[in-house]
Amino acid sequence: MNLIFRLVRVLIWGLIGPRLDPLGRSIVSFRVWPNDLDINIHMNNGRYLSIMDLGRIDLIMRSGFGRTMLKRRWSAVLGSVTIRYRRALTPFQRYDMVTRILGWDEKWVFMEQQFVVDGQACAIGYTKAIIIDGDRALPMTEMLAAIGYAFPSPPLPDGIRSWLDAERDLSAAPHAAVERPTIH
Repeated sequence: MNLIFRLVRVLIWGLIGPRLDPLGRSIVSFRVWPNDLDINIHMNNGRYLSIMDLGRIDLIMRSGFGRTMLKRRWSAVLGSVTIRYRRALTPFQRYDMVTRILGWDEKWVFMEQQFVVDGQACAIGYTKAIIIDGDRALPMTEMLAAIGYAFPSPPLPDGIRSWLDAERDLSAAPHAAVERPTIH
């Protein structure tokens, strides 16, 4: 089963499935297929990121963001992701992709995404995304007002604040050019 089939399934469910509160949890069940595997016969680390895309799409569609974004031609762009792998997902294993919004600031929306098997998180990722209106970054307050959500952000967890501090450190680091080795 290729990702295109999973994407179509998520899109259809996003249109006909039950609505979610913007701070609700999206849960989408998947299975590890042979084309998801790496040389170690467990799910490839890159595939986790692709499945996380599907979890975010489900949350966007079922929380009301999707229709508004399509109507206004807005797009969501991922700014950063960090993931912690705890246990491998093995061939044909079923798992749930659990996605939820943790909060937002004026520019970014922060989400937690977990790969869950039997109530245990096998991997946990944090993402930050921005909403784009043409060339302009859309303030989150404007985005939320467009769907009728007027509540403030919940406090961001300490882990998100630490992650943002680490990103600032990386951004401030000098960017040295890497020289190519000379072969003699």
